[in-house]
Amino acid sequence: MTEKTGAVKLEKLLAVKGMNDILPPESTRWEWLEEKVRDLMLRHAYRNIRTPIVEPTALFVRGTGETTDIVEKEMYSFEDRLNGEALTLRPENTPGVVRAAIEHNLTYDGGKRLYYMGPMFRHERPQRGRYRQFYQLGAEALGFNGPELDAELMLLAHQLFADLGLRNIRVELNSLGIASERHAHRAALIAYLEKHAEVLDADAQRRLHTNPLRILDTKNPAMQAMVQEAPRLLSYLGEASLKHFDTVKTLLSACGVPWKINPRLVRGLDYYSHTVFEFITDELGAQGTLCGGGRYDGLFELLGGKPTAAVGWGMGVERVLELLKEQGQFNAGAELDAYAIVPDAEALPVVMQCLQTLRASGVSVQMHAGTGDGMGSMKSQFKRADASGARHALIFGADELAQNVVTVKSLRDGSGLQRSMPLGDAARWATDLQSKT
Repeated sequence: MTEKTGAVKLEKLLAVKGMNDILPPESTRWEWLEEKVRDLMLRHAYRNIRTPIVEPTALFVRGTGETTDIVEKEMYSFEDRLNGEALTLRPENTPGVVRAAIEHNLTYDGGKRLYYMGPMFRHERPQRGRYRQFYQLGAEALGFNGPELDAELMLLAHQLFADLGLRNIRVELNSLGIASERHAHRAALIAYLEKHAEVLDADAQRRLHTNPLRILDTKNPAMQAMVQEAPRLLSYLGEASLKHFDTVKTLLSACGVPWKINPRLVRGLDYYSHTVFEFITDELGAQGTLCGGGRYDGLFELLGGKPTAAVGWGMGVERVLELLKEQGQFNAGAELDAYAIVPDAEALPVVMQCLQTLRASGVSVQMHAGTGDGMGSMKSQFKRADASGARHALIFGADELAQNVVTVKSLRDGSGLQRSMPLGDAARWATDLQSKT
């Protein structure tokens, strides 16, 4: 308690660890990326879907997989205090999209191409490009069983990276085949791993009979040599699965996308079949996977729907933004066109009317705002104009308003040129300005 007032000083509240505020100017970069995504999806005929952040816990236990790290260790799950329902903050969005497709019969009249952007939640150790609340962009094609859709989804991600100006991203592929092929490989893999039980770490021993395929993705250096010699799933694929995979590779090559087969690529989710893939960079340390996905034809049935083919991917937005920074391709978003300098508050009616005309014509304008002590000096206003990044200053001084004009001063081309413009010509100036951008 303070001596003067006796008031209790409240503790300052902070954001939850690993859940970050996105502030200007950083948020303008997010908006820039989101606009790129919307434009890309429109060109490829993918339509936006928005699902709830909170879903039934059973959706992820059945859909993501009971023995996955996500379900076993990372989900934010809780019991609804009103009705006791088990709920979870979504750790990923593919099960939610499929749940929505089943619930609303989205594929009754044919396949659907969908995309989403939004926050996901996983309780893990925060690190560069990996947070407890993170944002994911995803694309899903539901109701299409041909390998051309596997290739289309990969080309979609490849084109987004090209649109963003990113480079040095490699594509790795594998095929998980169909269930019977995976079962045959699983039996052989377990037998092999049991012969090398002394090499298995605690995590691998726990997974040996529940999810042995995930052991192939281990990062433990002591297990690498043993894993390299393990039976490969590709050797267990039948003719149809091999043909599916070969077609995917052929289509990627035809479109100029280089790829590499990674027989240890299994992804961390239980619902994949046939093609799986990752887009990887070596410039972000351990968090090098930017985008990952594959085909998941069995997920609809796992969630109570009719058999439906599907393929998709998820992309970490924070990691993409980190790579944009790393490669110097980070666009800060749209520039501010003008900053309005207003020496006298009495001029505000005329100023605001003029600015509304400019904004209606597509010009972005920030107006100087005063305080209880007045509008501030011209010098201080010009400092704010320069700090705003605006390309022009619009000066509404007493001399200008007496002549019914506004002075336009260039701030960014180094010339410092300025000219007077009749207030009534604001819309025409806006048109000229837009034609030059």
